[in-house]
Amino acid sequence: MQHIVIMKTAAVHSRIQPEIKEQAEGILQRLGLSPTEAIRMFYTQITLRNGLPFDVAIPNDVTIKALEESRNGRNLERFDSTEKLFESWNA
Repeated sequence: MQHIVIMKTAAVHSRIQPEIKEQAEGILQRLGLSPTEAIRMFYTQITLRNGLPFDVAIPNDVTIKALEESRNGRNLERFDSTEKLFESWNA
């Protein structure tokens, strides 16, 4: 049985805010991933999907308002169970 060894010789360099880096690396650590593994996964998904592996869109005014309100704890609905949440969608 032959094994093919592919050398990893390309490097990616990036600058990012220290707070974002620290938070992201904490999450990656909890997931058991190194930053290098996460970047490799991201790049792999880009190549497999021929684009970003998530939707990127500029939110409209209604969405912007809803996001601002939720961040400020305004106009939030709370439900005692997921069933009640789902029922509210049909109302």
